[in-house]
Amino acid sequence: MTSPEASRPRMIRFWSSIHTWTSLICTTFLLMLCLTGLPLIFHHELNHALGYEVEPPPLPPGTPHVSLDRVVEAALAHRPGEVIQFVGFDRDEPNIAVLSMNKTAEADPDTNSHIVIDRRTGAVLKELKSNEGPIHFLLKMHVDMFLGLPGKLFLGAMGVLFVAALVSGAVLYGPFMKKLDFGTVRRSRARRIRWLDWHNLIGITALTWTLVVGTTGFINALDDLILKSWQAGQLAEMTAPYRNSPRPDALSSLEAAVATAKAAAPAMTPRIIAYPGTMFTSKNHYAVFLAGDTPLTARLLKPALIDAATGALTDLRAMPWYVQTVFVAQPLHFGDYGGLPLKIIWALFDMATIALLGGGLYLWAVRRRKSGMRSNDETEAGAAQAFLGVAE
Repeated sequence: MTSPEASRPRMIRFWSSIHTWTSLICTTFLLMLCLTGLPLIFHHELNHALGYEVEPPPLPPGTPHVSLDRVVEAALAHRPGEVIQFVGFDRDEPNIAVLSMNKTAEADPDTNSHIVIDRRTGAVLKELKSNEGPIHFLLKMHVDMFLGLPGKLFLGAMGVLFVAALVSGAVLYGPFMKKLDFGTVRRSRARRIRWLDWHNLIGITALTWTLVVGTTGFINALDDLILKSWQAGQLAEMTAPYRNSPRPDALSSLEAAVATAKAAAPAMTPRIIAYPGTMFTSKNHYAVFLAGDTPLTARLLKPALIDAATGALTDLRAMPWYVQTVFVAQPLHFGDYGGLPLKIIWALFDMATIALLGGGLYLWAVRRRKSGMRSNDETEAGAAQAFLGVAE
């Protein structure tokens, strides 16, 4: 029977191989994600500074909001011949409504125009496009590399490899820590050894953050498939009685629909309204998505379906756990829970991860060069050990 001491080198080689090859495959894409993700952490602040977000003009505090029906009329007058797909309300700017419009209810939302309206006056403040601005470019690159669902799934697979590299690295760090005190950087040794020590220290310090961001990134990559599952499941069940009914020729009052939804869930606030015929509802319903007022519940949406012809509530229920998981993962991925201080922490960890990935590539390249005369097996083991310093 093989003793634990005899099997230990074999286990180290096994985990070293996993760490090496998962790291090498995903590192280039992870560097891209970290570089594009860094400004995205501050997307609200950057969009505001670049003029892609709007501040309402100052009015006396407590100025009441006009009817949402008046807001709708202003948007339709601004873009005649088009229809409203969605109405959105910003939790941080309650005096603004953003109405997304297109030629038809079924049109691709990525081509929408967004009409920003002052809820206190009904005045149009600005028109924005879905695909404009540097933050939009960075977001598309970060989310799917402009490849749609295949790009999302590919980056999701890179996220899985990244998590595997992190777990295998953590396993390898145990033997390394038996040789040195935590945080040791051997400054008197060769450059490669110094890089190695910094790589190990950054990796273990940022481990929890990288695991969180890698896992939430994978979840976010599945959001299209999760949405389709919700549409085919819960949404289809909620709208089943209306399956064969045509879209009403005239829609009932949006203000009344929102009031009905708020009466059914008095502790919640509307965040998004989907118009009949769009992807988040049926041809016959307003879908009023409501949320709570705490940092967590503000991300968890509950749809109220309002008959667009009669204004009656037809269903209200919490969304399934797998959809709520996406709602929680999206802001957590960008540190969008705790205001600017948490965003700064996220940015620092992001920069640390860039150093971790770059350092890992450097160490692998140096070890490969030094191992040029060795056998293939020795080269593979040595290159793997260079990532976590097991051989040092």
